[in-house]
Amino acid sequence: MAVTSLKKQYHELADAGFQLTVLQQGAQFPAFAEKLAQHNLLPLKPTGATILQVNVGKMCNQTCRHCHVDAGPDRREIMTRETMQLCLDALARNPELTIVDITGGAPEMNPDFRWFVEELSKLGKQTIVRCNLTIILANPKYHDLPEFYKQLKVQVVSSLPYFAASRTDAQRGEGVFEKSVKALQMLNEVGYGREGSGLTLDLVYNPSGAFLPAAQQTLEAEFKRRLKAGFGIDFNNLFCITNLPISRYLEYLLQSGNYESYMQKLVDAFNPSAAANVMCRNTISVGWDGFLYDCDFNQMLELRVAPTAPQHIRDFDLQVLNNRSIVLNQHCYGCTAGAGSSCGGQTVS
Repeated sequence: MAVTSLKKQYHELADAGFQLTVLQQGAQFPAFAEKLAQHNLLPLKPTGATILQVNVGKMCNQTCRHCHVDAGPDRREIMTRETMQLCLDALARNPELTIVDITGGAPEMNPDFRWFVEELSKLGKQTIVRCNLTIILANPKYHDLPEFYKQLKVQVVSSLPYFAASRTDAQRGEGVFEKSVKALQMLNEVGYGREGSGLTLDLVYNPSGAFLPAAQQTLEAEFKRRLKAGFGIDFNNLFCITNLPISRYLEYLLQSGNYESYMQKLVDAFNPSAAANVMCRNTISVGWDGFLYDCDFNQMLELRVAPTAPQHIRDFDLQVLNNRSIVLNQHCYGCTAGAGSSCGGQTVS
């Protein structure tokens, strides 16, 4: 079945299986595994996990146009405290896992979120929280988040599609830019992003259309100049992330007729150096229900780690996981295009 004939079915069939079917339609694109084999990178193996990325739920106060998680206010998938404790137990047993990257949805909407962050602090782990910014203003109970993050020295990573309202609101919703600016100013007020504070505030940029991000260093300089001049905002780093053809972004590609051309862009921009540095080589992803994945994107496609490895956090065995083969599919081209893409931005300079 041609990709274009699937557009009308998307809303009825927008699940992980359907997304994989779409990704596998284009026979004109070489299999990603074959591309790795050409560069002696197959099987793709971990270099040793140092990051545990934990999705604590898909509930969010926003419904962003390109969200690969398909998060929103109506999602009810939430990690329980019991599953969080299993994560803490695994982290305590494995000092090699020095970084915990907490994602959502809006992770702050999980009722046990603050408890989890406090327990991570007791373990001495470097904690990253992926905050959408507007959650800080969504309800009075969230207004003290900047101070909470400061007390526990959390690294805050926040998405800001652009330094102007028009493009930000087009991707994330009406009024999001104004609220994001206010939240960034609140974070600055407690020291985040300010020189010498030791409090890290990073921003995430992803393109608003069917194209690859520009050079990260160039964009970072422009973001810093414009946000400082216009709003007095300081931040540390800008991470450029390539949109992967998953969930709402896949829907956009199909509806706009850009799927095949966008996939061709990703294939043409394949970079073996970026492929050698993909985040799945040093990261293990934990779903809201405790199942294990090679990355956050595989998690959204329900592609669990290889069957030879532990499947759930309750059975976590880092040695076995570090020897698994990473599960691949066509969406992996997104992380290996150009300068590469990861949750920490580009992977090669």
